Amino acid sequence: MLCSQVVSIVRLTGNFIRKESMNFDASRIEFKGLNDLVSYVDKQAEKILVDNLIELLPESGFITEENTINKKGEVYNWIIDPLDGTTNFIHGIPTYSVSVALYEHDQPVVGVVYEINLSEMFYAFKGGPAFLNGKEIQVSDRKALADCLLATGFPYYNFEKQEAYMKLFGELMQKCHGLRRLGSAAVDLAYVACGRFDAFFEYNLNSWDIAAGAFIVQQAGGRISNFKGTAEFIEAREILASNGLVDAEVLAYMDSHFNS
Repeated sequence: MLCSQVVSIVRLTGNFIRKESMNFDASRIEFKGLNDLVSYVDKQAEKILVDNLIELLPESGFITEENTINKKGEVYNWIIDPLDGTTNFIHGIPTYSVSVALYEHDQPVVGVVYEINLSEMFYAFKGGPAFLNGKEIQVSDRKALADCLLATGFPYYNFEKQEAYMKLFGELMQKCHGLRRLGSAAVDLAYVACGRFDAFFEYNLNSWDIAAGAFIVQQAGGRISNFKGTAEFIEAREILASNGLVDAEVLAYMDSHFNS
């Protein structure tokens, strides 16, 4: 099965990243923009992914964070983040992941997120459920926001919504069990899929940050939208992922801060 082959390639890439983390050379960090870091590990990991995935589907194209390849597929396109959580990786914080999605005619058919340090492989394929290390997973069944644990991400270079964001944080942290910020959107989404988080929201994300994780959430029974509650989350560069039971309540708070 194609999905299992992708899982093997992602695991291979994750093993490379884990090995490099033990003797990481911080002098080889580059800056793509304000607080936007990249390392030789990101680039090499992406090359490993591309070289192996193109063998599975030679006609496929790629949308990648590090732009190691420029190829658009007519039917199939891989959306890749070779190291989601680069800042965590560079600083030795053990939450980062590999994220790979396959799209067929602009619709996801495979999603894989590998949380490297815990060796947790999340994956899903079209028409099937979502899995964590071979066991089927589902989103949580918590219905009241007061019983929920939420996750988010903080803007690190686009601060236009910062004031509204901080007000939203202040309101939500009084309405739920807590807010967490792990530093890897792909991991946040995977945790929604398996029920650890009940909802996750963030803005200013790229397709490679969320394509795989969002698909896994959907296959696990969750709901994905933008901050207005509509389906165009990649185009809007904002995402709310939830168990499908608390999204209306979270959206109501969002609406008062972002859409009024």
